Amino acid sequence: MYTRILVPVDGSEHAKQALLVACKLLSKNASTLYLLHIPEALTYTTTLVWGVGAVNAEATLSEREKAGEQMLMQAAKAAQEQGAQQVEVKLTQGDPVRVILDTANEIGVDTIVMGSRGLSDWGGVVIGSVSHKVSHLAKCHVITVRQ
Repeated sequence: MYTRILVPVDGSEHAKQALLVACKLLSKNASTLYLLHIPEALTYTTTLVWGVGAVNAEATLSEREKAGEQMLMQAAKAAQEQGAQQVEVKLTQGDPVRVILDTANEIGVDTIVMGSRGLSDWGGVVIGSVSHKVSHLAKCHVITVRQ
């Protein structure tokens, strides 16, 4: 069991499954689940999970951040329903790989649990997925979850 788990969430079904796995891996005593969202500009409209709704491809940063905050709150609620007692959320900008790695190091997590693919998985086919890069560069354990 782990006491400090980071779960990057992007609204994809893979991220939703990663959250469920992370909740099962949390130690029951004094554990913290950290949820991280990095709003990205996508080239297509997508529907996010947790009831947030669709995010238009032309959405402004402010609109993406607002949707991201709503998604983080819904993800935190889902985590608490799965038994997570301490949940912290963070929304920040930047390169997803770098932000995930830096956040994991800053808060000293035991593991990162993330979806094997996210909303922007087409780019991953060409330049490598975020989960693949994180798993190779992280200083802690990384667990990737399929849908």
